[in-house]
Amino acid sequence: MKSIADATHSLLRIVAGLLFICPGGMKLLGWFGGMPGGHGLTPLMTVAGVIELGGGTLILLGLFTRPVAFIASGEMAFAYFIGHFPHAFWPIQNHGEPAVLFCFIYLFLWGNGPGSWSLDGLIATRRARTG
Repeated sequence: MKSIADATHSLLRIVAGLLFICPGGMKLLGWFGGMPGGHGLTPLMTVAGVIELGGGTLILLGLFTRPVAFIASGEMAFAYFIGHFPHAFWPIQNHGEPAVLFCFIYLFLWGNGPGSWSLDGLIATRRARTG
């Protein structure tokens, strides 16, 4: 069962990273039709895009996972309270479910690391061997 837990831990990180890249690419690179409603890119949205595109890539690879996940978790908390919470209290009403889920997935990765299938794990294994 431990191998299943290791695999699903890593898969959660990989899929979350991949999905996090998408809104960053939408904001910064115009992927998927760009920002909805023709919204311009404010400085705050630019920073969010950098965290999402760059951080999502690092999380996908499992590189610098803990610090990047901590920053990404914070970004999603800000996104929820700035962009969603003012519209309604409950995430189902304000469409903030993805922000809440990303926030807590990244909080989990900050606390538990990247899982066994990661560049962080590979680096740690090599360091332990060379000792």
